[in-house]
Amino acid sequence: MESAAKKDNLDKFTMGGALIAMGVVYGDIGTSPLYVMKAIIEGNGGLALVSEDFILGAVSLVFWTLTLLTTVKYVMIALSADNHGEGGIFSLYTLVKKMSKYLVFPAMIGGATLLADGVLTPAVTVTTAIEGLRGIPTFYNVFGDNQHVIVVITMVIIISLFMIQRFGTQKVGTAFGPIMLAWFTFLGAIGLFNFAQDLSVIRALNPIYALKILMSPENKMGVFILGSVFLATTGAEALYSDLGHAGRKNIRFSWPYIKICLTLNYFGQAAWIISVKDNPMYQEIEMLNPFFRMMPSSLTVVGVLFATAAAVIASQSLISGSYTLVSEAIKLRLLPRLRIVYPTDQKGQLYIPVVNTLLLIGCLSIVVTFRTSAHMEAAYGLAITITMLMTTILLLFYLIQIKTPKILAFGIFFFFGMIESVFFISSATKFLHGGYVAVLIAVTILLIMLIWHRGNVIQEKSSDRVSLYDYKDQLDELRQDESVPQYQTNIVFLTSKIKGHQVGRELMYSILDKSPKKAKVYWFVNVFVTDQPYTKEYYVDMMGTDYIVNVQLRLGFRVNQEVNVYIRQIVHDLMSSGQLPKQPQKYSIMPGREVGDFAFVLIKEELTRVTSLSALDTLVMQLKLGIKKLAFDPAKWFGLEYSDVTFEHVPLVVGKHKHLSKLTKIQVDDFDEDDDDEEQD
Repeated sequence: MESAAKKDNLDKFTMGGALIAMGVVYGDIGTSPLYVMKAIIEGNGGLALVSEDFILGAVSLVFWTLTLLTTVKYVMIALSADNHGEGGIFSLYTLVKKMSKYLVFPAMIGGATLLADGVLTPAVTVTTAIEGLRGIPTFYNVFGDNQHVIVVITMVIIISLFMIQRFGTQKVGTAFGPIMLAWFTFLGAIGLFNFAQDLSVIRALNPIYALKILMSPENKMGVFILGSVFLATTGAEALYSDLGHAGRKNIRFSWPYIKICLTLNYFGQAAWIISVKDNPMYQEIEMLNPFFRMMPSSLTVVGVLFATAAAVIASQSLISGSYTLVSEAIKLRLLPRLRIVYPTDQKGQLYIPVVNTLLLIGCLSIVVTFRTSAHMEAAYGLAITITMLMTTILLLFYLIQIKTPKILAFGIFFFFGMIESVFFISSATKFLHGGYVAVLIAVTILLIMLIWHRGNVIQEKSSDRVSLYDYKDQLDELRQDESVPQYQTNIVFLTSKIKGHQVGRELMYSILDKSPKKAKVYWFVNVFVTDQPYTKEYYVDMMGTDYIVNVQLRLGFRVNQEVNVYIRQIVHDLMSSGQLPKQPQKYSIMPGREVGDFAFVLIKEELTRVTSLSALDTLVMQLKLGIKKLAFDPAKWFGLEYSDVTFEHVPLVVGKHKHLSKLTKIQVDDFDEDDDDEEQD
């Protein structure tokens, strides 16, 4: 029922929904006019070296890139590939993962590069917006070209943006839609004002201009100009990722207005550049930005404020998208569990402290290191071309899965794959000029995903579960054995390795072998987080006993995982129904207490030396367990900071047992006493 309702909302158009789409979906692509034409001019050697044909060809490339990649691939095709109303590369992977186990690799690569883009976007967009202050005479007269001031202001804005994440952005987010609607209208109006001065720029709609400029000697960058052109569509992947927040029809119906406003602005910038390209005054301006310079001087302050607001909103969208992406990766078991906070009642509103800190450090490092937006743009775009290529690969399998004629499916794949490959090669030329930063961030994230995924595969191959039924008698004997001291009245094992009556062998090893744990009741608890905000449900199977309690605890994503509190409630319920004997306590500060004490046992696995794994797999398992220790505190995760918690280290047995050579028994007379003395010395 929930999926059907979500599907209806997905295909429902409302003005309010379209407004939300403008605030949530288009932030990244809506800030592209701040730097695309600037990057193209600087890449060609500056304003003095551009011609009219060059500008027409460049803006034609921008228009057709927006049309083919954003409109056709994402708005028309990719938005149809939703997973219960959710979009993005991980949702797309979920739809097709059964077709091949190897599809996890393009999903991981795409997810890693998209997260890298989340680090770069705030740095690039906010810096570019603040650099627009130089167009204000008062500011320029005081600070001139002093980039230190720009860097400081940018850092203050970025720090403030990341600091408010912990409080949620629900209230602020309601204003994003109207602000972005005003921003796009502003883009279109300013563009139209300049475009009207030279309507001949409309010739750029002819794709011949785009093709000619790639081969023209006036284009000093050659085909590598596409590396700068691609910046115009970097927000297309975010558009797909935010499908669940805005809805398919709201995006599709609002996109034409967005596309018109963007096109008018790019054409307006082109008309302005053509009109001033021979003016020595403009040729001498360092870091010339046509977006700000084409505005009437009376609107420059408004333009900078608008651009800053749009940059902050674009950054906010990427930050929120990064939280969602990491959350999806955790659910797909591609990343370790991280602490997730839900500051508001909306499911889309989540906050991951570790991710927030890392993004903040990454953004500030980029701002301090690269300082100018021109240098940052060299790092920008490379990562997202890889994400788009990975999405294209997964889309091929999706189209085949939904029975699209293979000639059409492969035609779409090769068409967009070829275009994106050219963009990737063009962007790769930026590698030594800053692109290495995006690659380094993406590779780091990808390595963590690969380690986590491979570690899970290794464990699953040798996963050893046992049936609780096989140990009922031993547990019964242990709990009644007078020779063994009682460990606790109730022992609770929290684990995800429960499937029906099957539990991980390490649990039974802990109870019976490592140190026999005598208790009146043995609890095996699996906590499952649902997609509903306030779910509080549980399922119990006592397997016909009064001393084994197998529990699945279903908690909503907004519910604090205070497992000890819920376990005590389940105890009372079971005692009230007569399924569990009362546990009267002789010594207690609560008269008549009928519930015993609890001990929570959390298993920490350690890799043993008696298993036969390849050197690479051994390294992978060691790294996985190391990452798990750094990233995941199970006591805090389950809300057990103030409970009686025991951490037990048990051997993680993976692979085949090594065949160890036997010791040779010798006679006492053969023992060398002199050697013994030396050893003691």
